[in-house]
Amino acid sequence: MRSILQPVAWAAIPVFQSLKPADRETLRPLVRTGEWDEGETIFHEGEPATTIYFVLGGRVKIVKATPDARELILEILGPGDPVGAVAAYEERNFPASAIAIEAATLIAVPRQEFFSLLASNPALARGLLAGLTRRLMDLTRKLSERSSRVEFRIARFFLTLSDGAGRSAIIAVPLSRQEIADMVGTTQETAIRIMSRWSKSGILVSEGSGFRILDRGRLEAVPPTD
Repeated sequence: MRSILQPVAWAAIPVFQSLKPADRETLRPLVRTGEWDEGETIFHEGEPATTIYFVLGGRVKIVKATPDARELILEILGPGDPVGAVAAYEERNFPASAIAIEAATLIAVPRQEFFSLLASNPALARGLLAGLTRRLMDLTRKLSERSSRVEFRIARFFLTLSDGAGRSAIIAVPLSRQEIADMVGTTQETAIRIMSRWSKSGILVSEGSGFRILDRGRLEAVPPTD
């Protein structure tokens, strides 16, 4: 991680958009802005959650170590998302690790000072709650989709990563087929087979350090059941 000196981009993080100038000035000397290279760990599973992070740019994966020494991706976070907020709020260790899956910029705020400000700023509290609620809804949706066919789950995964871009979109997230399989709850072989078929059909292709959606409409049309 490289610390960088630059004005904090408050507007890029929804939870901070409601801050009054005085509150921003209170937080400013406490906030650190850092850059992490692709593959660099932001925090490790088991470390004390003394800091809450927010993504300014790039993407971060949250991974959990499995008993067989594999990494299971729990979620992928992008600009505006809080990282490690629940663990920081509950004053416990991080239950998983956070790793940059592309060059990423985050701000870090000490948990004690952040939650002291939260207690005196209802608008800030509502903003954080809204963000966590959205992620809980996303998790609930993912769990409900586990009974859907695998192709539908992979399609939803890529549509979510594309963040509402147009019909053709570049997804600059370098994920392996195994990581994709872990995210949707399937095998690597199944992920390879589906994505190979999509590539031949002109729906989605691997490109450079990520993927390109060639036909969003067909990806959105993948049915949840046979």
